[in-house]
Amino acid sequence: MADSMDISISDIASWIASGAMIFGGIVPYIPQYREIKKKEDAEGFSLYVCLALLIANTLRILFWFGKRFELPLLFQSILMNITMLFMIKLCVNINSKNQIIKLKDRVFTDLDIKYFWKWTDFQSYLDFVLLFGVVGGVAMYIFVDYPIFVETVGLLAVLTEAMLGVPQFLRNLDNKSTEGMSIVMVTMWAVGDTFKTCYFLHREAPVQFSICGALQVIVDLGILLQVYIYRNKTPVRPVLRTD
Repeated sequence: MADSMDISISDIASWIASGAMIFGGIVPYIPQYREIKKKEDAEGFSLYVCLALLIANTLRILFWFGKRFELPLLFQSILMNITMLFMIKLCVNINSKNQIIKLKDRVFTDLDIKYFWKWTDFQSYLDFVLLFGVVGGVAMYIFVDYPIFVETVGLLAVLTEAMLGVPQFLRNLDNKSTEGMSIVMVTMWAVGDTFKTCYFLHREAPVQFSICGALQVIVDLGILLQVYIYRNKTPVRPVLRTD
């Protein structure tokens, strides 16, 4: 009876941990989404955070086809990609609404590297994500039997995810302020990344995942340090360009 009870409790704890892994990753972006929508200002949030997560999680999904890992981590990646697309759509709509001077439309099909990830319509971001996924999928299909290629994809996925906080760190540095960035979001990043790293170690996930988690915690702490340093400073807004 005791053994049965132990197994049941263990199973429940495992389900809770898996659920936290699947849904916990998107929770930090809820306060940031609400803050952008409430203030109708997306200047404090870096869209490159979305780029990093979209690339990282798309690569992680592709990595799963070459080297199976736990399904909760796969579901987390799918859900995170959907969340990032919602974040991008909101930011693009807000930025378009706030333009004092009507800027020339910049779209993905222009193939202008100077305006990469600075497009003025949501469809361009969606087109890029779809193209990246298709090209990556074809490459994985061709080279899936080559362990070096598969492991490289996994390593690129976790390294990209580990750097997701860097664009926000640089945005804060450029603005000399953390205004417009949700402090709750970054705090949740730090807590979630710490939990995630412990989860990876406990469940003996591929070593790339543990490296990713540790690096993310370091970047999160760096951003929280910025919150303290810039606590009394007014943001420096970029000058609008019409070219």
